[in-house]
Amino acid sequence: MAHAIPLWTPPALPISGSGDTFPVRRIFCVGRNYAEHQKEMGGDGRETPFFFLKTEFALVPVPANKSGEVHYPAKSSNYHYETELVVALHKGGRRIDVKKANDHIYGYAVGFDMTRRDLQQWGKDHGRPWDFGKNFDESAPCGELVPAKKIGHPSKGALWLNVNGKQRQKADLSDMIWSVPEQIAFLSEHYTLEPGDVIYSGTPAGVGPVKPGDELHAGVDGVGELKVKIVPAL
Repeated sequence: MAHAIPLWTPPALPISGSGDTFPVRRIFCVGRNYAEHQKEMGGDGRETPFFFLKTEFALVPVPANKSGEVHYPAKSSNYHYETELVVALHKGGRRIDVKKANDHIYGYAVGFDMTRRDLQQWGKDHGRPWDFGKNFDESAPCGELVPAKKIGHPSKGALWLNVNGKQRQKADLSDMIWSVPEQIAFLSEHYTLEPGDVIYSGTPAGVGPVKPGDELHAGVDGVGELKVKIVPAL
């Protein structure tokens, strides 16, 4: 039986030191997973983190030593960055034991959860979903994956972002409220996780707007770096 239309190429991330790529199935994002970011977004610093999804087609894969381009999005005048550690799973499952969660991780990368903050806020104010604020074209730039077998499973180390050479975000992975294994265990209570699923593990304080021409340079110590330039809207 043939398909009625041609199949599309699955979105995939580059892998450090390899010509292979990592196909991405789903993107889970945790919200307010650093206490100081909770506070700047109106939380009390101690609330339970929650999750939302982005489509895999929101990915903008950026190879090492390259700079990606992201178009300023449509229908927004308040476009924000959020720098995050990205986690890629090579083994799925349900009700995963937190002590065994790292066994499911293929590797790590640096990513941006780009946000149309004005559309997200409109959804909050009107009791509507966040999809238009979070899940849109080019809203998930991501650098190359570094396999865990090379770097282990980082639970501490600096996460940082410079915009046009000026520091905007700085925190440590140990500042997460929920660790990566805890996020995996929690998600697996609500979903059957699958190989190819990716988790954006939360951003620290310091989120803010960008405009066309701005250059974002982020990194996670021991994992890698990510460079993206914001270009004019399509």
